[in-house]
Amino acid sequence: MTWRTSPGGLVTALEPLMRASNGAWVGWPGVADRDFAPFENDGISLVPVRLNEVDVEDYYEGFSNDTLWPLYHDVIAPPSFHRETWDAYVTVNRRFAEAAAAVAAPGATVWVHDYQLQLVPRLLRDARPDLVIGFFNHIPFPSYGIYAQLPWRKQILHGLLGADVIGFQRLEDAGNFSRAVRRLYGYPTRGVVIDVPTGENGQNSAESRRVIAKHFPISIDAAAFEELARSPEIQARARQIREDLGNPKTLMLGVDRLDYTKGIGHRLKAFGELLADGRLSVEDVTLVQVASPSRERVSTYMALRDEIELAVGRLNGDFSTISHTAISYHHHSYPREEMVAMYLAADVMLVTALRDGMNLVAKEYVAVRFDADGVLVLSEFAGAADELKQAILINPHDIDGTKDAIVRAVEMPRRERARRMRSLRRKVAENDVAAWSASFLRALTGGAAVAAGISEDLDLALQSLAGAENVLIALDFDGTLAPHVDHPEDARAITGTREAVQALLDLPGVRVALVSGRALVSLQHVAQPQSSVLLTGSHGIEVQLDTPEIELNLVSSELEQLDTLARVLTSISGSIAGTTIERKPAGLALHTRLATQKDGQTAQREAREQLTDQLPGLTVREGKNVLEFSVRSSTKGDALEKLRDYTGADRVFYAGDDVTDEDAFAALRDDDLGLKIGQGATLAGYRVRSPKEVTQVLVRIAELRAGLAL
Repeated sequence: MTWRTSPGGLVTALEPLMRASNGAWVGWPGVADRDFAPFENDGISLVPVRLNEVDVEDYYEGFSNDTLWPLYHDVIAPPSFHRETWDAYVTVNRRFAEAAAAVAAPGATVWVHDYQLQLVPRLLRDARPDLVIGFFNHIPFPSYGIYAQLPWRKQILHGLLGADVIGFQRLEDAGNFSRAVRRLYGYPTRGVVIDVPTGENGQNSAESRRVIAKHFPISIDAAAFEELARSPEIQARARQIREDLGNPKTLMLGVDRLDYTKGIGHRLKAFGELLADGRLSVEDVTLVQVASPSRERVSTYMALRDEIELAVGRLNGDFSTISHTAISYHHHSYPREEMVAMYLAADVMLVTALRDGMNLVAKEYVAVRFDADGVLVLSEFAGAADELKQAILINPHDIDGTKDAIVRAVEMPRRERARRMRSLRRKVAENDVAAWSASFLRALTGGAAVAAGISEDLDLALQSLAGAENVLIALDFDGTLAPHVDHPEDARAITGTREAVQALLDLPGVRVALVSGRALVSLQHVAQPQSSVLLTGSHGIEVQLDTPEIELNLVSSELEQLDTLARVLTSISGSIAGTTIERKPAGLALHTRLATQKDGQTAQREAREQLTDQLPGLTVREGKNVLEFSVRSSTKGDALEKLRDYTGADRVFYAGDDVTDEDAFAALRDDDLGLKIGQGATLAGYRVRSPKEVTQVLVRIAELRAGLAL
């Protein structure tokens, strides 16, 4: 007998890892009612798990693909909920867990893959507590409102939480999972960490086990695809494909499994309307659509095939000529060599998924285009859109917008095509399948380097942050980079901070900013920042970006309020020992650090009472032993938003120690990272003890970022 490699994205991604790791692949051989002994094939050890026809119908075609698949893809098609198929799902998951437990060595690492096996982690955990267990979900994980429809929602979560690390394609998928755990189980979550009780059924236990739920975007063996594309035989085949199609001016390509999530119908509708509108001509443009057979015994898929083939036939009947065919449609799979030739032949790649965990076809197309040509039109609902931002991103539900994107791709100048493709290729090459698997396995086995003073949880979050395309590192100064001192003008950053900041500034895609309550003149004096460091002072009222000018415009009424403010605070400070006044461009601060606790409270109370009466519109902020009054309302959160907009950052890191820094933490988004220094309630996701550890964190970010750039 002979064996054929499965065409799915999971196999494409994992095959190189399995061959290199000398591990065992436990899986279904693809044939029902047949027993196969473990065997070696093309350098991979394979352990077949038997499924009979009833298993295929109820477990695979039923619960996996008629319940979970549509549910997890935002109910594009209605899911079915049958107790019989759930029972089959439980039975087959147990069979896989038993097979894995039987072949795993003591203390082995077991990596479970995809939605068909979500119960296996818990079954393995119960049977073999010595194992290190990871799970990766290759498809989306839905929002709670959708997931909650599943009758067995808690059982699925319980199964997944048997893993040590649960990986997802996108940040939002990991967030959806953590939110579901909080809603259904009430387990505490901290960033990417979930604390799972270890008592009976995970309930009422003081002991807990840490589970990491984090996104690890999957990728491909980019070098192998490029190597194929550079072979003379493949290039000759690409030329032959174009000749066989009549050498169209533009060849567009779609490659998908025949699945309702792929948006093939939307693609055909947009293309047909462009031909009908006369914006594209069948003499100039040909669409090749490869639709690999998929789940052909599921009624939804049978109906989809009829729908797609009817649409293709109608369009070809309406627009094809004797010498030119509008759509060249192929309902079968091709070997990898033929697909690479098609990628090389295609001028435009269309990926119009309505919902997709990643879509590796998009990355394969980019990897193949060593000629820096070709245009990728990519759905924003595919996970690949998070990384491949130089593609033409579309909402496939917007047919008019999709039509405009296709025309833009067809008409794009060579220079712009090359610029975009070079950027896309860098991203795919940097984040290839080896980087993906290494990142996941590091998290799984605890191999991630943890810098001195940095918890492993924080280090995992820093690894994610460092991989963003554009990062903003925003830092408070007093109490964050510099220890608090009695006299503010004496504050200085601790040793090593300047070098850490410079290491960050030297890296591409990184901007560093200081966000302070100090006046900018004072901040520049104590921080002595490098010229390329962005500055905001007075809680965002003052801004100095990449020019020497400081943005600040006070009107006459605000200047009058400043005079009143100065008069009142000077009077109070002059009568209470240990209090001092700090002047700021749009306000003043009353410092009570050197006063006794009683005197400090008295000074602050008098300042509030007098100024509330005289200047009712004044902004008041309370910090550590300081009360600040401002004639203009602004917060560090406002400052952070200005910096985000200015830098165009994809991810933001903010570190601060004060009550006023909570405004900045509140402005952070789900995929940003907040770091609180010291004690006290905070909105930040992570905490360190002192400025010394902040410097260590900055050094760690620079190390991680530099490592990704290699």
